[in-house]
Amino acid sequence: MWLLRDPLGLRREQLVFPAALAQMLPLLDGSHDLDAIQVAFSQLVGEWVPRDVLVETIDRLDEACLLENERSQAALQEQLARYRAAPFRPPSLAGIGYPEAVDDLVALFASYEAQAGSGNGQGWRGRGIISPHIDYQRGGPVYASVWSRSHDALAGADLVVILGTDHNGGAGTITLTAQPYATPFGVLPSPGDLVDRLARAIGPGEAFALELNHRQEHSVELPAVWLHYVYYRLGQAPPPVLPVLAGSFHHFVGNGHHPAGDIRLNRFVETLRDELASRRVVVVASVDLAHVGPSFGDPFVMDSARREALRQSDRRLIAAIQAGDHARFYDEIATVGDRHRICGFSSIYLLLRLLDGAQGTTIAYDHCPADEEENSLVSICGLLLD
Repeated sequence: MWLLRDPLGLRREQLVFPAALAQMLPLLDGSHDLDAIQVAFSQLVGEWVPRDVLVETIDRLDEACLLENERSQAALQEQLARYRAAPFRPPSLAGIGYPEAVDDLVALFASYEAQAGSGNGQGWRGRGIISPHIDYQRGGPVYASVWSRSHDALAGADLVVILGTDHNGGAGTITLTAQPYATPFGVLPSPGDLVDRLARAIGPGEAFALELNHRQEHSVELPAVWLHYVYYRLGQAPPPVLPVLAGSFHHFVGNGHHPAGDIRLNRFVETLRDELASRRVVVVASVDLAHVGPSFGDPFVMDSARREALRQSDRRLIAAIQAGDHARFYDEIATVGDRHRICGFSSIYLLLRLLDGAQGTTIAYDHCPADEEENSLVSICGLLLD
């Protein structure tokens, strides 16, 4: 069976398709009329398929807003208007992925800090944080290790930028939103003027085309909650926070091009660098590293030898980050065709471009299970860059 769902959540329905009927879906690409679909689909399944089967299937897809047409566009515009009219972007995982009540959330984070043996966060006053975005249940001690050391830097910041992976984004997209993110600790202010300047630099159409992705994306939300926890602990109001979703860089690897030659990305970096030059800014890249094993399509399990090989590979990648070398970081991934499926490729690259040679220190590294048998895993890390 095939499960179809809309990651934007324009409708709540999820459709389950038998494997035979799912063969029809690639034919719904806008280049076939109903007669052509009927003929091609019948050839695929080896028998004549009545037209009413096709019409009923297409109607169900249409009702669920799973077709690119007038209905789904109208639903998208309606929900986008509702999202923008709200006073803030509400936390989508509160009460699901972490406690909604402040006292319970503080107790949870304190327990992770105890596991990690975290200090009081004093001493580091750098500009870059690399944090996981995996769920707290698996990554909590790594979150705690890196964020607990960030207090002094965050106490002096007048802007925080969070570069999150856009899991539903397009190739090389940069997606902004003027909506402030809310957490159980309150609302993180939005730097509306900066959002406007960045949108003008990369083009408003490009900047906000996928804005609704912010609504459910956890890669900004999870580090933003921990960021707000730090300010809660400091007893200090947070500065404006700029949430940015960065799309995949896999097309660069596939076509032999390079993000350094992308005009839109360069305009984004140059505009944001001007802010770094005139303000005390902390840039956060929200990333997970490798996704390997059967759960991610690999034909092997992550035994002890493969785990050690992954550690060595991740060490080379992390060494490029610590050196502040965005070109070397990109090459480490591109040379092997991103075989480890780095979920943070674009975010880390952009952070390194923005901080322009900042040196870093690894704070934590871990392997998190991705299935019950622990045959698959996600590697995560925490780094601080000066």
